[in-house]
Amino acid sequence: MELFSAREVSKSFVNHRALDNVSMSVPEKSIYGLLGPNGAGKTTLIRIINQITAPDTGEIRLNGRNLKPDDIYRIGYMPEERGLYKKMKVGEQALYFARLKGLDKKTAMKRLRHWFEKFEIQSWWNKKVEELSKGMQQKVQFIITILHEPELLIFDEPFSGFDPINTNLLKNEITGIRDRGATIIFSTHNMGSVEELCDHITLINNSKSVIEGPVNGIRDQFKLDIYRIGFEGDAQKLYDVLSPAYEVLELTGGRAGHHARIKVHSKSTENVLLKLLMPHFHITSFTEEIPSMNDIFIDLVQQKTKVNN
Repeated sequence: MELFSAREVSKSFVNHRALDNVSMSVPEKSIYGLLGPNGAGKTTLIRIINQITAPDTGEIRLNGRNLKPDDIYRIGYMPEERGLYKKMKVGEQALYFARLKGLDKKTAMKRLRHWFEKFEIQSWWNKKVEELSKGMQQKVQFIITILHEPELLIFDEPFSGFDPINTNLLKNEITGIRDRGATIIFSTHNMGSVEELCDHITLINNSKSVIEGPVNGIRDQFKLDIYRIGFEGDAQKLYDVLSPAYEVLELTGGRAGHHARIKVHSKSTENVLLKLLMPHFHITSFTEEIPSMNDIFIDLVQQKTKVNN
């Protein structure tokens, strides 16, 4: 079921087209990756979702209806540039933002105590924000973003400034929030995080939506029908066994065994390939090469750059 959607959204600033008929559909209770190089239009789209600016054309829908001004209370947004007041104390600032999001003081204090204890940051309550490291500030920003328990959360590069331990902590919290019913839009350049966390993605490049869909489906769409095979036997016989429908891209090994990368040029399946090989070799491993999201991201961006040039 869809929680959020953008339909043919366009936005221009003076002589710059920031978004050009961009569409995306975010399933309920999913972690959705919003990807693209710098200047692609991601931040403009996020600002439109948060009603900081309005689209020139197109529509933004939440729960099946057009976005309304009071929907801001149903959205949590953690911007990349962050938004904490440096001279203000952490505790009073967290409480201030919680009240802005519609929480009464009693509820806000109860939830703040829970999260400060969970992140073991009780001692930060009376510190000024400027006394904290970037990573410490980010923890505070994260708590402020999720405290009103919104339906839709938008995280823009949430792991920048975090060490691996705190990055893992935040990833666990994000997946936990999703499991409790929230829907998350996750804007990042970190493709490893995309593969680890995201169910679906949209890639924006040069203001346009380039590809959208489930992560696994997109990876399958871009696979190259290449298989990595470990085997024992006469390696040179491999060329005799395989028909012209197969190409040996790489062959390595020695007495302990051999490894080959084989490209399938026909509609043949992995089962057919295995049937060809098994009478002649002892197969020790067999895996299909599936492209990473990083490979797909680079390939798509480069393709679009060549077309535009």
